[in-house]
Amino acid sequence: MELVNQTYQIQGQAMTELAKKYGTPLYVYDGDKILSQVKLLQDAFSSVNLKIKYATKALSNINILKLLKKAGTGIDAVSIEEVMLGLHAGFAPGEIMYTPNCVSFDEIQEAVALGVMINIDNIPMLEHFGKTYGNSVPICVRLNPHIMAGGNAKISVGHIDSKFGISILQLKNILKVVENFDLNVAGLHVHTGSDILEAEVFLKGAEILFDAAREFKDLRFLDFGGGFKVAYKEGDISTDIMDVGSKVSAAFKQFCKEYGRELEIWFEPGKFIVSESGYLLARANVIKSTPASTFVGVDTGLNHLIRPMMYDAYHGVVNVSKPTGEQHIYSVVGYICETDTIAADRKMNDIQEGDILAIRNAGAYGFSMASNYNSRLRPSEVLVLAGKDHLIRERETFEDILKHQIDIGI
Repeated sequence: MELVNQTYQIQGQAMTELAKKYGTPLYVYDGDKILSQVKLLQDAFSSVNLKIKYATKALSNINILKLLKKAGTGIDAVSIEEVMLGLHAGFAPGEIMYTPNCVSFDEIQEAVALGVMINIDNIPMLEHFGKTYGNSVPICVRLNPHIMAGGNAKISVGHIDSKFGISILQLKNILKVVENFDLNVAGLHVHTGSDILEAEVFLKGAEILFDAAREFKDLRFLDFGGGFKVAYKEGDISTDIMDVGSKVSAAFKQFCKEYGRELEIWFEPGKFIVSESGYLLARANVIKSTPASTFVGVDTGLNHLIRPMMYDAYHGVVNVSKPTGEQHIYSVVGYICETDTIAADRKMNDIQEGDILAIRNAGAYGFSMASNYNSRLRPSEVLVLAGKDHLIRERETFEDILKHQIDIGI
């Protein structure tokens, strides 16, 4: 989003006009930004055989998936439903990594039948898989490297007390299961968390992954997960992706040389690719002053964007209806019957009822975590691509709320 002729725009489309055309609340995605993030990652790892597996959970609209397929990525799916979404969007089974957690073996079997790469993260499931398939189906094994990293405890997934992955301390147990069932291990995977800044964290994970990989003779790829940090506010630091690419690529090439052949290097970015592309447009319903604060009540809340409440995440907010003017301190709050503060004590241009506010960095884990809490409707989604706006999801209606309920005639 940029300010052009005193109007906030995406690719020439005024945010206020999009709000008028499609109504609010409204998710808007900048398709060009998504493509530029993919290109940045490809450039950072241009010296190695990179495969990007976009983390579908971040934003799973099929049009976003199709856009990413055209850009040359695969996808990472964490549920059988995400696998099916990927297939529906046109990804080949071989382009899909399925990384479930705590699912039934029935779901694993569904994924095998669909032909996608299975990423197994616990020893009992590894044994069950071996008894059922032996070496007939290639798999990936997810390791827990015991690295504490990430911007929030809920998104730090590689530490010793995490439910994710098989402890690196249990490598001998893994090797025993692999040998007993002659498992076809095509890849190893680690993911430490989200919002990681330093190349050193990835390098630390790489050392652990390389050491483990030497025990497997027929690997095709090593998967480093995701976790790149994006900037949320002015002056915020984001991952220096070119630095990470340079350092991790050098270490990876040295490992491949020692291993005896060139492997693929996989990454599973989600937030890095779509976060900055997304905006949640909301309308100011009421300006409420108290002795302590001035609240701006808007027509959205934690039902549409839960990140500020769940992760204490910072999201910039801009009054796109008033690009200039006197500034005041406001707290932007939602319309849910619960404390749902979107932005506390922010300096913004004078806000009046009816003004349109744009909540930044809403592309990742925004709509994908939206709900019908308070029986509110989920919003529309719009993709701006090559200067044109496209409706990619209709706004829900009250009939959608009732659709799967059954009236038993009480």
